[in-house]
Amino acid sequence: MLRLNDLSVGYGAPRGTVLAHLEVEVGPGSFVCVLGRNGAGKSTLLRTLSGLQAALGGHALLEAEDIAAMRPQTRARRIAVVLTERPASPGLAVDDVVSLGRQPFTGWQGRLTADDRARVHTALEMAGAQSFATRLFDDLSDGERQRVMIARAVAQSPQLMVLDEITAFLDLPGRVEVMALLRAHARRTGAIVLLSSHDLDLSLQLADSVWLLDGRGGLAVGTPETLIADGHVGRAFDTNAVRFSPTLGRFDLAAQV
Repeated sequence: MLRLNDLSVGYGAPRGTVLAHLEVEVGPGSFVCVLGRNGAGKSTLLRTLSGLQAALGGHALLEAEDIAAMRPQTRARRIAVVLTERPASPGLAVDDVVSLGRQPFTGWQGRLTADDRARVHTALEMAGAQSFATRLFDDLSDGERQRVMIARAVAQSPQLMVLDEITAFLDLPGRVEVMALLRAHARRTGAIVLLSSHDLDLSLQLADSVWLLDGRGGLAVGTPETLIADGHVGRAFDTNAVRFSPTLGRFDLAAQV
């Protein structure tokens, strides 16, 4: 269970609080998409839930334990993070990069057991990266790198996976495949998967639940169907040029809606 207990996130002056007094619960095996326009606070929220950024107030609890208070090794064993930054691993092959996901469990010598290697192999296959496992990571395309970073997170066998815009470098078939695989992974393993995305249509089709940031400090939580029917999607994304059509479940030019 992931629980946000009166959680407020943001920065010091002048930007200040981005989201305040959040109260949300997520059960195991959930695939949650975090949606909102640029600057709404998606990355800030995910970095806070990952323990990479201090909360301004309240707590984020994973299995009733405060994420911010976890020891680094405990957090590394229980939470996997893939951010938008372009990663680099000079001299390392893809298999080596994914194997780093087992580092929190391997001890100071870093020796992989047969179970560790099996988890790495499974993660590479699940992310569609097995075919280039022996190539140098830095020689890969951006899309291939993202698949490797997803495989590393899967190999980590976390209770919570936090992924920030990880489909940005993938083509449409790749985005569909990766998001469907992550949803299946959550249901198969019981892990909670939090994924921020600008791919609204795909997220609304695949998410078990949506966290919708309206850009004004508000957060609406519910199934895609509920958020569409209640008008939350339109209020968060409509502009003078485009409008979200609840009937069609997509955006159209404003004059056509």
